[in-house]
Amino acid sequence: MAAAGPGPGPGAGGAVKTLALVLEDEARRGGGGGGGYCSGDTVSGCPVSGDIPSPPRWRPWGRGNRSPPSRAGGGEESLILLDGRHEFPFSFQLPQEPLVTSFTGKYGSIQYYVKAILERPAAPDQSVQTELQVISHIDVSSPALLTPVLRSQEKMVGCWFFTSGPVSLSAKIERKGYCNGEAIPIYAEIENCSSRLIVPKAAIFQTQTYLASGKTKTFRQMVANVRGNHIASGSTDTWNGKTLKIPPVSPSILDCCIIRVEYSLAVYIHIPGAKKLMIEMPLVIGTIPCIGFSSRNSSITSQFSMDMSWLALTMPEHPEAPPNYADIVSEEEFSRHVPAYPLPIDCEEQLCCPVFAYIQEFRFQPPPLYSEIDPHPTDVEEVQPVSFML
Repeated sequence: MAAAGPGPGPGAGGAVKTLALVLEDEARRGGGGGGGYCSGDTVSGCPVSGDIPSPPRWRPWGRGNRSPPSRAGGGEESLILLDGRHEFPFSFQLPQEPLVTSFTGKYGSIQYYVKAILERPAAPDQSVQTELQVISHIDVSSPALLTPVLRSQEKMVGCWFFTSGPVSLSAKIERKGYCNGEAIPIYAEIENCSSRLIVPKAAIFQTQTYLASGKTKTFRQMVANVRGNHIASGSTDTWNGKTLKIPPVSPSILDCCIIRVEYSLAVYIHIPGAKKLMIEMPLVIGTIPCIGFSSRNSSITSQFSMDMSWLALTMPEHPEAPPNYADIVSEEEFSRHVPAYPLPIDCEEQLCCPVFAYIQEFRFQPPPLYSEIDPHPTDVEEVQPVSFML
């Protein structure tokens, strides 16, 4: 409820000390658990005035049904209010055409208000207003939002001729539309063929776009994120449904000509000394959840089994870590690879960054991949379930 503070005291020409605007459904007014108002809904309430020291005149303002107290002179639209509390119930219907969802952003907002004005001939007007939370519902059960999204990308790590190998990333989400509070299962496979230690991450980004006078301004922010485990050189990792929960955010706004609010799910890899490898998949935040989607998961996933066959090659939940470089490279071998002479002074100036940063990449080969078959068997009859190629 919004309320005006005390007005002028007695003798100020019929001042109204208190003017308030009360809606019948306060929970809906503020959104949240009340759900807010939608196109075509009826808004009902009443302005309340009290502590009137002398009789001013009240002239109703605005649309809606009016139920004023008894009339006494002053014409058809004028009322003389005696001392005390007075209520003027009203009711009006919101337009049937789609209304844009209420939103407050970085550079602009979409807001709706109900306003009551007390007009008096010989005194300043008094007014009070209260904000309405309007929701434009988006049903994530629509076919367009139930379509899975799949992306893949590869990046060669290195600078110029100092390359250490590619890093590849494939990611998928089961559908495009989700609601606040839902957890998005992320399916991804990361292969690290470079010599660097990489870290996979995922995040939900909100992009606000403002359009006015032929100009466009954009604001982008991260609203939720999650990270995976480090991936060593020569290793792979699989996300078989890693979840990222959607926090309370505004629904997507896609049909407004001045403000747009869009979301995307990004799966990216942090690579030391290089730009991140990123995949972005469009995301729509709706208001009506998808009921019974879990029962359809198996059928939808089976339809895309051909495209996502690599997901069947899942790794163990807790794979054994590869050996440390210090365990497979001796001090003697290390000393053989250390250059015995310094590099020219101007060599570093010709490159985008110091050469020593890249010499580390190819000084030692990455650890060999695990194998259960020894390529160099010996005469000793021993069972060796796992061996390393040095």
